[in-house]
Amino acid sequence: MLTPRTHHLIELALEEDIGLGDVTSRAIFPANHCSRAVIDAKQDLVLCGLNIAARVFSRVDPTLKSTFLARDGDLVKKGAAVLRIEGPTAALLAAERTALNFLQRLSGIATQARRFTDAVRGTGVRLVDTRKTTPGWRALEKYAVRTGGCYNHRGSLGEHVLIKDNHIAAAGSLMKAVLRCRAAAPHAAKIEVEAKKLAEVKEALRAGADIILLDNMTPAQVRAAVVAIAGRAVVEVSGGVRLETVGDYALRGVDIISIGALTHSVAAVDLSLELKPFSKRR
Repeated sequence: MLTPRTHHLIELALEEDIGLGDVTSRAIFPANHCSRAVIDAKQDLVLCGLNIAARVFSRVDPTLKSTFLARDGDLVKKGAAVLRIEGPTAALLAAERTALNFLQRLSGIATQARRFTDAVRGTGVRLVDTRKTTPGWRALEKYAVRTGGCYNHRGSLGEHVLIKDNHIAAAGSLMKAVLRCRAAAPHAAKIEVEAKKLAEVKEALRAGADIILLDNMTPAQVRAAVVAIAGRAVVEVSGGVRLETVGDYALRGVDIISIGALTHSVAAVDLSLELKPFSKRR
C-alpha cells in the first residue's frame, strides 16, 4: 500500500505533527545519541499497516532501520512485538506518534473485520465495506478491511451503478432511474438498486436490476425479499448491521452484507513504542 497517495498522506501527517520540528527531543538528545525501540501489542489484534509505519520512520530519518517482527494479517497476541526500530533517538521519537497513528487505526479496522468474518464463518455470505471512510484514507482503510478477511464494495462513485433512494426520488420513480442508467451505463455495467420495502424489491425486479440492496430491513423482511427475488438478482443486505446482529442477516439466499461499521466507527487498537538507549554514534 505504499502508493503515491499513501506517501502524500505520510507527508501531510508529518507536516502536521513535526513541521516545526520536535523541540523537546532536539533539546535533550545530541545528534549522535541512538536508541533501539520496539512497537508491541497491548491487546490481541490483527496487524495492519506495518510497511506504512516503517516508511514513516525512514521518511523522518533514512538512517532509522526498521525490522519486521510480524506481518500484516497476523493475529498478534497481547505483549508480542511487531516492529523494531534502531537509529538516532531524536528522529525516532519525532516519528513515533505518526507511525503509531497509522498502525493503530489500520490495525483497528483489520481487527474489526476479523470479528465480523468470524461471526458469519461457514455461511457463505460475503461481508463488504462501504464508502463511509476517513476522507483521503479510503484506499488504506479498504486495504485494512481486506487484511481482516472481509471484502470491498465500490471504492468510488464511478465504479458501478448504485441507485439509492434520493436518486429514485429525484428521477420520479425506480423504473425511470433504472432505465436511464441502463441506457447510459457501459454494456458490462451492473445495475444495483436500493429497496426499503417489498414493493420496491418487486419493482426493481421488473426493471431488470442485477443487484438488489435490501436497506434497513428486519431479518424477517429479508427472508420475504429473498423469496420474492428467487435467485433473479444478487441480494445485498445493508443498513445498521452490527457485530451482534450480523449473524441474523447471514441467511440462505443473501449473497452480500455491506457494513459501514467496518470503517466508520472503529476504535484504534492499543500498540505502543518502548525505547531503550543503546549507543552513541561515533
